Amino acid sequence: MIYVAVVIALFVVAVQVMATWRERSAVAEYPPEGQILDVNGTQVHAVVMGDGPDLVLIHGASGNTRDMTFSLAPRLAERYRVIVFDRPGLGYTERLNSTGASIVQQAELLRAAAAKLGAEQPIVMGQSYGGAVALAWAATFPEDVAALIPVAAASNPWDTGLGTFYEITSSRWGQALVVPLITAFVPETVVQSSIEGVFKPQEPPEGYAEAIAAPLTLRRVSLSANADQRANLLGEIEALVPQYGQIIAPTEIIHGTADTTVGLEIHSEKLVNQIDGAVLTRLPGMGHMLQHVAEDEVIAAIDRAAARAGL
Repeated sequence: MIYVAVVIALFVVAVQVMATWRERSAVAEYPPEGQILDVNGTQVHAVVMGDGPDLVLIHGASGNTRDMTFSLAPRLAERYRVIVFDRPGLGYTERLNSTGASIVQQAELLRAAAAKLGAEQPIVMGQSYGGAVALAWAATFPEDVAALIPVAAASNPWDTGLGTFYEITSSRWGQALVVPLITAFVPETVVQSSIEGVFKPQEPPEGYAEAIAAPLTLRRVSLSANADQRANLLGEIEALVPQYGQIIAPTEIIHGTADTTVGLEIHSEKLVNQIDGAVLTRLPGMGHMLQHVAEDEVIAAIDRAAARAGL
């Protein structure tokens, strides 16, 4: 019995040591791209580039600034002042709490961070989970958003379950036992497979997997924050839907018809009728990662929204 206890204790220590080593390696390999802002005591990572109307880009679940700076942000920076944030707990932005910052709390933080950068009324684009944060921003602070572009955004309630991965990683025992194991030992093949899955039916652009700093997302703090946020999202969307009527920003919605991660019919087909004057662009055959596989169309939607806002 003592022997078994010793073996277990040594294994636990080995997991923690390995997880810490991989986290430090991730930080060393993928340092912050931009600046760290102190926003009411919370450290927020922001990348700023270009000149023109202020445009905030918000990444989805399991992401960071590099998802947007891979290609989209540099192109937009030719005519916009682009601001890309890490959401709380992801990349280099601190967690707001230990239970998963709500989409409204995240919107409040990013709004304050944008204002600190001089962007008092930016255009706001959010993809997937980031689209839900963008919607919360526009609904909660309608006067502070010049134009809104939800891209494959989670926006309406769904009836499917949370899924085994998030059920485990959002639980107390999962965060204590399973999350460290993932951080310490998950192989690159699993990460690559996950990336390919979210891009289907398209494929990730060349060099994407290496550029987006997936090891940052595999840190224990980020895995836990992401899981908590995902587990809480359905209830937060249910609470947000009645507020969509408060959105006054010109809204250009864009969504792929082949998106199996955030379904078009469940989300954007309803959202277009919930926001006054909203326009929905459906992209035939396109999947979830439109900011990469339909970059031109996303840029065109941003340009249309900016034009409607007089920018």
